[in-house]
Amino acid sequence: MENRPNEVVFITDDNEEVVFQVIEQTRLGGVDYLLVSTTDTDEEEALILKDVSEPTDLEAIYDIVDDEEEFTMAAEIFKQLIDDIELY
Repeated sequence: MENRPNEVVFITDDNEEVVFQVIEQTRLGGVDYLLVSTTDTDEEEALILKDVSEPTDLEAIYDIVDDEEEFTMAAEIFKQLIDDIELY
């Protein structure tokens, strides 16, 4: 993660763009994780994203971390990095 992105844009199944603001990033076991928050809706939502890019990819590719054990591990690190955040 040489370039720290300020925003990550997801394209939904309905071809809608959802923009997330990057709050924090970390590397665990050689894998990059981002803590992001929505920026374009009335409700704020935080997610943990995992970089699943291949070395040959021109752009970073992120997936939402939905594995409970992996999520808990990353959430604990982000809690240590950021004092005033609650992750569920």
